[in-house]
Amino acid sequence: MTARFLLATTFLVAGTLSASAQSDGPILFTNVDVFDGETLELKEDMNVVVTDNLITQVTSDDVAVAGGQVIDGQGYTLMPGLSDTHVHIAMASLPVQELLVGLPGSAYINSVVDAEKMLMRGVTSVRDMGGDTFALKKAIDSGRIPGPRIYPSGAILSQTAGHADFRFPNQQNPRFGGPVPVYMQNGYGVLADGVADVLSAARENLRHGATQIKVAAGGGYSSPADPLLGTQYTFDEIKAAVDAAGAWGTYVTIHSYHPESINMAIDAGIKDVGHGQLLDKETLQRMADEGVFLSSQPFTVCSEPQLDDFSNSKLAIVCKGTEKVYQWAKEIPELKVTYGTDLFFVPEEVLGEQVKQMERLLPWYEPGEILKMATSNAGELMKMSGPNRDPYLEGTLGLVAEGNYADLLLVEGNPLETLDAVTDQDNLKIIMKDGVIYKNTLN
Repeated sequence: MTARFLLATTFLVAGTLSASAQSDGPILFTNVDVFDGETLELKEDMNVVVTDNLITQVTSDDVAVAGGQVIDGQGYTLMPGLSDTHVHIAMASLPVQELLVGLPGSAYINSVVDAEKMLMRGVTSVRDMGGDTFALKKAIDSGRIPGPRIYPSGAILSQTAGHADFRFPNQQNPRFGGPVPVYMQNGYGVLADGVADVLSAARENLRHGATQIKVAAGGGYSSPADPLLGTQYTFDEIKAAVDAAGAWGTYVTIHSYHPESINMAIDAGIKDVGHGQLLDKETLQRMADEGVFLSSQPFTVCSEPQLDDFSNSKLAIVCKGTEKVYQWAKEIPELKVTYGTDLFFVPEEVLGEQVKQMERLLPWYEPGEILKMATSNAGELMKMSGPNRDPYLEGTLGLVAEGNYADLLLVEGNPLETLDAVTDQDNLKIIMKDGVIYKNTLN
């Protein structure tokens, strides 16, 4: 039994149609305008055919599908499913105390619920940037539970006293006789100091199925011990992670905000900057010239209630830099920017803003430019995992085009003119992932 058939016969969805009523033949979307994820202009009055889990035809000509299902799109807009390039599903709505001292089952249960909710917001693909999501990904891909495609990083690689060192003050480093903290046992992070340990840690993640390697190369606002502008890891250590990933045909993404650490990491060969809110225009131009992605987040809220004063003081600095980096990025059109949220340890109502936070980018970008970050740009980034690591080789991602995975949204309104066509979930009339319809509220 295929995963597509299993899903189509198991899960009920919102609206008038359940997935169990879905035809096993081709699906024809007719009478739709198309945002293809790349061209910032709608293609009007189109027909789109989905066969199994791929888009097989996009045309303005009349089309018939024998033995299939025809969906009248009623003039709505068909567009690619959204991607979030910076999630932590294993700890998205998890209370922080559960990460530090709880049983692993708490995170697994939370992640199953959160994954389905992400999909039902229209997020059909995510890049997980730290945590044990390997089993969750396997369950989603096999059709046992609903959720987005996951490109997992595995445990974050951190130096001692780095961004992913969340030990309590009275806990010694395991290298010097201390216990292995629960969050390390459960695969959220690993302390790796020196070239040999970095190589081992990166290879361990790859062994479990990591599609890219995540390295904490600079300070963080939420980490308890490090300065925000600290440069973490040496050139040789970052180069070791790059070499380990490169041997498997994939790339390294980093956590860092400021130019010094980011430029050193680019020198070492990384291909994606996972934050970058404190970058200068010169470094952004270098990234564009060398094909390094900027996977930033709209950190425009300058304090968070769950953080202490020290962390909020660092967040305020990051927040101030956000405006500048997006303005400069906008002025460098060849720079590839993706959309991400980096929401973790937050209440469910905050996690529910995952797509809504796109609206924070409107001071700098047009709606279509924002959606491109979350569709074709994100799809291109994820495919950098290469044929050895990419778990989804059958199709492309982030486009309404022949040969792309059938991850589609049918939305009311023109999303290139008004972003709430996508950010208002009531406007999501159909959510399809891998050729399976999970939501259909068409009359």
